[in-house]
This record gives sequence, structure tokens and C-alpha cells, in this order.
Amino acid sequence: MLNLFKLALILAVGYALVVGLIYLTQDRLIYMPSSNVVGSPANIGLEYEDVALETEDGVRLHGWYLPGPEDNAPVLLFLHGNAGNIGHRLESLEQFHHLGLAVLIIDYRGYGQSQGRPHEEGTYEDARAAWNWLREHLEYEPEEIVLFGRSLGAAVAARLAETKSPAAVILEAAFTSAADLGAEVYPWLPVRALIRHEYDVLGRVGAIEAPLLFAHAREDEIVPFAHAERLLEASGGEAQLMEMDGGHNDAFRATGSRYIEGLREFLEDAGLELRPQDATNRDGE
Repeated sequence: MLNLFKLALILAVGYALVVGLIYLTQDRLIYMPSSNVVGSPANIGLEYEDVALETEDGVRLHGWYLPGPEDNAPVLLFLHGNAGNIGHRLESLEQFHHLGLAVLIIDYRGYGQSQGRPHEEGTYEDARAAWNWLREHLEYEPEEIVLFGRSLGAAVAARLAETKSPAAVILEAAFTSAADLGAEVYPWLPVRALIRHEYDVLGRVGAIEAPLLFAHAREDEIVPFAHAERLLEASGGEAQLMEMDGGHNDAFRATGSRYIEGLREFLEDAGLELRPQDATNRDGE
């Protein structure tokens, strides 16, 4: 009996230590930034300019602005996922360029060349700074701006879309909330009691008034497809869901031309005028 008690005590102490460790290190599980920006849009033949932004709380951010292939092209505000930095999104930037869009992509605080340390409210501040830069510096109207968020970026885009009036919103590989996802990954931990960064997408999508598209891989191994289905149901109205091929990190590539065509149809239905470019003939030669 005494041995059983000791065993139970050891297990309880061990569990408590694991719970405490997860609580203290959760930022490292959620945010995986890289400070080394390797490459630039110039590497894939695209014109761009470095952008320096400052958030309302005084954090300096770095990003790239890529002008559209045609004058007066709509602009896509690209909010990326939780790992790496903007230098890891060149393939997507090329896709959006060929779709006929200008693009502003930023690194959140603590990512790439941006200052600070990431946290939930900070990422929301960063997205607002990017929106304001497009509105004030380049004088884009809200109806010319598309919000695009992938994975963690989808949560950031959903928050921004609550308070702004973009032309359209695309949420790719979105989770319902960080707490929901964490509870699925660690079912043996009290994730909902531990988590400090909620990223509640499910509670926000119903307030998005702009045309809304969810894009999600059926075989996503990180964020199950069921998250997209729950988000679609919660959004109500005329939100759409595009099923993609591949997994969480390569769906935009694996889906091929169907991905680009799906985005084009959605954006044109939202009232945007696009002039897609020939991906194999960028220079018109």
C-alpha cells in the first residue's frame, strides 16, 4: 500500500512539473520565429520595396510591399503562420502576383527583422499597423484590400476583419482557437486552463461582414479539417469553404492551379477586378 502511495505521489509530482513546464514554455510552442531572412522577392524576379512600420505601442516592424503587375491592382495583406519569417513565403508571393494582386507581407514582432517579442495582442497590433500603412501611406481604400491569413495568421486576420471593412477575407488552414487545437494535441493536459494566447477564431468569424473564404486541406495533419467545418458553420451567411490537397504546410502548392483558380473566382465574385498574369511568361517574352 505504501509503495502504491509513493508511486501515485511520484506520478502526481511528475505531472505537475510537466504542466508547469508547458505553462512556462508555451510561447516557444506557439511562436517559432527565425531572425535570418534568406532571399527576397528579387530572387524570383519580382519588384518590391522594404517597408518599415511602427505599431501604436512603438514596435518597429519590417515587411515587403510588392506592387501589382498592373496599375490599380487590389492589394493583399498577407499575415503568415507561426514559424519562420517573410523570406519563407516567396512561393506564395509569386502566386499572388500572378493572380494580379499587389501584396504587403509583414513579419510580426520578434520575427525576421522586426523588433520586440511576439504575443497575441502584439500580433493584432502588428496587423493594424500594416492595414494603416496601406490606408495612409499608399492610400488604398478598404474595398481595395484583401485580408489573407494562413494558420496563425488566419487568427490575426479574423481579428482585424472584425473592425475593418476589407473587400474580402481569406482564412487558410485556420483553427477554431489555440485552446481547441492545444487540447486536441495534448488531451492529457489542462490546456484551456494553461493557455495565455487564445486566438479565438470561432468567436470572431460571425462578426466578419466581408465576403469570406475558408481554404483547408482535407488531410491537414496539424489543424484537422473539422476546424474549417466548424468555422464555416459559425460564420453563417454566404461564407465558402475550398477543400485543398496536401497537408498543412504545402496545400497551397499541392492543390496547384485549382488553388489559384479558386481564389480568383472568389475575389472576382467579391467585386475585385483582377488581371491574372501568365506564370510561365512573367516578362511578356
